[in-house]
Order: sequence, then C-alpha cells, then structure tokens
Amino acid sequence: MQTRPNLKSQSQSSRDAARESYTASRRDHWDEIAQWPDRRRIAGRYYHRRLATLYQFLVAPNQRVLEVGCSNGDLLASLRPGFGVGVDFSAAAVQRAATRHPELRFVQADALELGDIAGEDDDPFDVIIMSDLLNDVWDVQTVLEQLAPFVGPGTRIIINSYSRIWEWPLAAAEKMGLAKPVLNQNWLTVEDIAGLLHLSGFQLMRAWQEVLLPLPVPLIAPLANRVLVKLPFFRMFGLTNFIIAKPNPSLISEHKSVKAESRKPTVSVLVPARNEAGNIESIFERTPEMGGGTELVFVEGHSKDDTYETIERAIATHPERRCKLMRQKGAGKGDAVRIGFAAASGDVLMILDADLTVPPEDLPRFYDALRSGKGEFINGVRLVYPMEKHAMRLFNLFGNKFFSLVFSYLLGQPIKDTLCGTKVMWRHDYERLAANRSYFGDFDPFGDFDLLFGAAKLNLAITEVPIRYRERTYGETNIQRWKHGLLLLRMCIFACGRIKFI
Repeated sequence: MQTRPNLKSQSQSSRDAARESYTASRRDHWDEIAQWPDRRRIAGRYYHRRLATLYQFLVAPNQRVLEVGCSNGDLLASLRPGFGVGVDFSAAAVQRAATRHPELRFVQADALELGDIAGEDDDPFDVIIMSDLLNDVWDVQTVLEQLAPFVGPGTRIIINSYSRIWEWPLAAAEKMGLAKPVLNQNWLTVEDIAGLLHLSGFQLMRAWQEVLLPLPVPLIAPLANRVLVKLPFFRMFGLTNFIIAKPNPSLISEHKSVKAESRKPTVSVLVPARNEAGNIESIFERTPEMGGGTELVFVEGHSKDDTYETIERAIATHPERRCKLMRQKGAGKGDAVRIGFAAASGDVLMILDADLTVPPEDLPRFYDALRSGKGEFINGVRLVYPMEKHAMRLFNLFGNKFFSLVFSYLLGQPIKDTLCGTKVMWRHDYERLAANRSYFGDFDPFGDFDLLFGAAKLNLAITEVPIRYRERTYGETNIQRWKHGLLLLRMCIFACGRIKFI
C-alpha cells in the first residue's frame, strides 16, 4: 500500500532549512567583519558615534542593560551599565567584545534562542537595546518574544532600525565603500515594528527619526543631525527610526511568578504652602486616606500671614493624621517640592497645591492610575473640563496652551497641561530622577518642568488625568504671569538643547 507523504513535516523541514541557511550566511558575514582591523572600520564610524550619543541620552548610567546584537560591545560599554550583558550570534564578535570590555558579560547566542543568557542573575533588566538588529533577523516577532523572561514592569525596550527610505542610498554608499557591506535587509516601517511589538506583548510608547547625514561633514553634519532632523519635512528623511516600548502587564504575569501585593502602597501628599493660612483646615478635612496610609507633608515658604503657625495648630488638633512640617530656607515651589519629597516616607509621592484649586477629593484618581499601571508619571490636566469663572486669567490660559504645545514637541508625546500643580509618581522613580537631575540643572523655580523633563528622560509612561479646576477661595496667586512667563520661555529654550536637539 502506497503511503502519502507527510506534507506538514516536509513544509516544516523546508522552513527550518531556509532559516538555517539564512542564519549561517549572516553568521559568516558578521564573523568576517568582526575580524577586520580597526583601519577598515572607518566607514560608518561617525554614524555609530552618533548612535552612542543618542543612547547615552536615553539610558542613564548604572542601570541593568541587555544588548541583543551587541557586535564589538562598544555601544553597550558607552552606556556605563551597573550590570551589562551583550549577546551576539557571531563568535568572533563576542570574542572581540570580551577583549575590549572585560568589565561586561558577553554571550554567544542567537537572538531567536536567547535561553539563560544572564546566568544566575534573574532580576529583570532596566533597559534592553537592539541597535540595527531587526533589519537583519529571520523572524522579528520571535526575537521580540524571546525578551519576555528578561523584562519587568519598568523595563524599556529601545530599538533603532534603518528607515525604508534609505534602502537605495545605503546600497549606493556600500558600493562606494562609505558603509560596511550588509546582506539583504528587512526594511521595516515604524508601523511594522509597532505591530510586531503588539503581537509580542509590548506597547509602543513613542517613535521618532534620527541621523539625517551619516557622514562627518564639518558644520553641516551637526546642523543636520541635531536640528534639521527634528523639524517637520526633514525628519521624514532620517536614516534610522528610534522606538521605545514597554511590556504589557500580561506579558510579565505569563513569564514570571508574580506575587500578589499584600501591602498597599503608602502615600505622601506634599503641600507647598505660602500665604495659605485660610486653606489649611480644609486640606486636613478634605484630603482622603489612600492606599496603606497617607501622610501630609507641609513645606511652608516665607509666608506673610501665619501659615506656619496655622499648620502647627492643625497638626495638634488632628492627631489622627500623619503629618510633617518644614520651613523652607530656599525660594520657589520647585525648592519646596525637593525638600518635601526628600522628607516624605510614602511609596507614592503626590503634590497638592495649598490653594485647593485642584480638589483634594480627586487625588484617589491619580493613585489608581499609578497603581494600576496605566501610567508611571500622572499629570493633572485643567484644560479639559470647563473652569469656574475666575479660576484662571485669560493670559494664563493662553500661556498654558502655548507651553503645552512646546512640551508636546520637546517630549515627543502629547502634554495638554504642563503647569497643573498636581503630579504623582512612585518614590523609586523620583529617586532615579533626582539622581540624574544634574543633566538639566537646578533651574526650575516651579518644579513642574523639572519633573516633566526628568520623567521624559527616564522614558516613564506619562498619563494625564483631567480634573475640574476651581476658583481660589482664600488669598492671591503667587504666580507673576509676565515675569514667570518669560522665565518659563527661557527654560524651554534651554531644554531644547538638552532634550531635543542633542
């Protein structure tokens, strides 16, 4: 009796053979390039230096970093990780990387089969980077799925991948010896990668273009790569697409033994108070208890009324509330925020302006958004619901809308209200932000820009919560709209060079 061939088995064997042939040709190709002497590596050197600059902005030092497709390890080493692991399927590349950077761990492995690359250290990585890797692999979705065992809730995936518009220019540059030779590439769009990330359990956070001119042309290259590529029209010609993604909670729960959190996070509500004596009692009465307990942290700042004494009396008459009170030595709300957050003991840090134009009753919304994982930096928005008649002066409203547009451009994500005083984040994220504050400098007297810039640089997921903005019922605003507006504009101009045109 004649048996029918197993067509499914033959098809699988054919796919396996095609994959093995594809992988072998690329392994041989990259083994050969890894053994080139440095004098043959001039082509593309400027491009890789530019990539290193961009990654150094995106990845803070001393983090746990995994690079898949690490080549000679130079990019990973430039990030100064506290614990760094580089993976490449080229044995020659791994050997070269280990020689150049003995302080890091390098592993020979195929991106399609990562296995136990971190050894006994099973903590999640803070950052996983893949630079010019997805263009070159057999199955992008499988590569992304291989990352699941190495991620935690705060892990960020950073990818850069050649733009499709550069397919022909790069081929011409290769023929002229201006770019190192490559085999056939996967020319993926941002939408392609976003879809593959979604299928693999990740969520796209933001994407943008970089490197308009990959050659070291004096004066022109810095102008093109720091400024022009960030502008409309020019950015569509960027050589590489940068993408930042984060894991979905379901991905983490599927691949890790996630213990239920038995202890609810505690909350610290920071209240900067200057000339707000008439609002103090309402703060005590209206601020709800949240999570595992709520403490009120007051920082009084050179009031002309008896705000400090009023807070002291309120603390004495409300023994049921956990409270701290400090007198500010410096000036400005930003200084008060830094003092208060340093003294706070809660797992969750909140800011509540003492003028009560943002109702304290809305704070649980911020807490829920943070704890549920819907965001990692929760920003209040006053510009969605209609305001009470005298809540915000007309020019202040125009100023807020203007700075929301500026911030949306600077941060690469929509920010509707930059100056709402209510902002909420995890303590551990604030500590990372504070540790890297020197990058922007201590120049923000309001504290809002300092926190938003810092959150964006840490690639935190910024989520906005609309609130109804109320009229002030006691005292007068401390904001001087023209003087402070000009100061805010100067801060935005300064930030352009530190966060956008880098």
